[in-house]
Amino acid sequence: MLKGFFNVPAPVNEPVKSYAPGSPERKELQAMLAELRSKQIDVPMYIGSEEVRTGKTRPMSPPHDHQHILGHFHEGDASHVEQAINAALGAKEAWENLEWEQRAAIFLKAADLLAGPYRAKINAATMLGQSKNAFQAEIDSACEFIDFLRFNVKYMTEIYAQQPPVSGNGVWNRVEQRPLEGFVFALTPFNFTAIAGNLPTSAAMMGNTIVWKPAYTQIYSAQVLMEVFKEAGVPDGVINLIYVDGPTAGDVIFKHPDFAGIHFTGSTGVFQHIWKTIGENINRYKSYPRIVGETGGKDFVLAHKSADAKAVAVGLVRGAFEYQGQKCSAASRAYIPSNLWEDVKKYMLEDLATIKMGGTEDFTNFVNAVIDEKSFDKIAKYIENAKSTPGVEIIAGGNYDKSKGYFIEPTVILTQDPMYTTMCEEIFGPVLTIYVYHEEHFETVIELVDQTSPYALTGAVFSQDRYAIELATQKLRNAAGNFYINDKPTGAVVGQQPFGGARASGTNDKAGSMINLLRWVSPRTIKETFVSPKDYRYPFLGSDL
Repeated sequence: MLKGFFNVPAPVNEPVKSYAPGSPERKELQAMLAELRSKQIDVPMYIGSEEVRTGKTRPMSPPHDHQHILGHFHEGDASHVEQAINAALGAKEAWENLEWEQRAAIFLKAADLLAGPYRAKINAATMLGQSKNAFQAEIDSACEFIDFLRFNVKYMTEIYAQQPPVSGNGVWNRVEQRPLEGFVFALTPFNFTAIAGNLPTSAAMMGNTIVWKPAYTQIYSAQVLMEVFKEAGVPDGVINLIYVDGPTAGDVIFKHPDFAGIHFTGSTGVFQHIWKTIGENINRYKSYPRIVGETGGKDFVLAHKSADAKAVAVGLVRGAFEYQGQKCSAASRAYIPSNLWEDVKKYMLEDLATIKMGGTEDFTNFVNAVIDEKSFDKIAKYIENAKSTPGVEIIAGGNYDKSKGYFIEPTVILTQDPMYTTMCEEIFGPVLTIYVYHEEHFETVIELVDQTSPYALTGAVFSQDRYAIELATQKLRNAAGNFYINDKPTGAVVGQQPFGGARASGTNDKAGSMINLLRWVSPRTIKETFVSPKDYRYPFLGSDL
């Protein structure tokens, strides 16, 4: 067995490729898109060493071309959840006893595979399966997940290096970071391939074994992630990938005595139901489960009267409409001062008039489709209600069509009521609602921003007045876990802006930081005394006589 204090390679953020016309990465990606579209794949579940095919298949289609079939996945049932749990528990002893540098090497290899031979494939799969354009796929499924893997390895070593600062005379104190006792459930969303990869791997890196259930609408790229994990050397049973509906999976997992924790990204309602279910079953578990979740957001942009109107407009267009507003951090409510409104409106409308919408295979399209019909119908209902509500005006977009794909125009709503529905409720689509306030009422609007929504994920303030920036930063300190000054509220980078929110937005365990990895270990303190006492008596027991 190797002996040494090993230094891992220093992590740096993966460079984002441009995919500009004529670039080699553009040609490679276009070729991969054509190849994946030309065939249908058969996607099994991965449980232990088995590829499980149930025969109960469901189709996978691009959201922007829902009649095209990319392949089919095999849906499981409660028996497969049990099988995955047993596989995870069976793999646990060997995995947690593997030296940390061996685990690190596996995930560093996975990062290099994604950066090199799998880059085009994971990006193309994300573009087709989740309707992301080339740039959004690149910053997500390639760069962000590569960053998660490399930085998490570094954070892991820093956690292991944290030791008691003092050992008394004749004593050696040390701390061991054990994986949790049991298995970890990773429940991952459709909107970021990087999140789907990070939720199981961050816990696995710390010696845990995983049952991973992705959103059905992300299975096409999840299959590619599993290919990468296997080629990188993740042992059988460490990460078990199952396709089972949520209630079925939850009914088995949350009643199991070896359930040790959940790593979750998804809706607030689902997370609250999970938390309640865990509480109801708390007497069943060997240990108190770790509950880590990032949930919804109603993310704000607040402009001060001193702000640069063009910067505000660009921040709104990018923040609200990149990836069709389906980022957890997407700007969905904005507060614009009256002195800037006409300029902000002009710049926004100019930009929106140039934006193209369509399939991801056409690289000139900035906006693509929303994820599925259920999401489309929900967003369309908000837009229709706005059209018929007094004091509410749609100033851009407002049209939608699902005949070929689930396309919704970038839509800007202007409301006279700061508590209008679309200012308060999470929509998760390309809808931005704007409230124009009197330019001298900045302090009052700060209170409004803080109190309007139960969420606290991301937010941004635009201002050239440092006193106004300081005021907003202080007053809104609980309104956003990621707070941006003179920038859009999206685009957190691993190693630079650890991501997560509080209030109804989650447990704020900051993906992309050491904080998150600490949730997947259980420390044990070890005190070793070199020469043990041989007499129970302490000096104070001596007589004064």
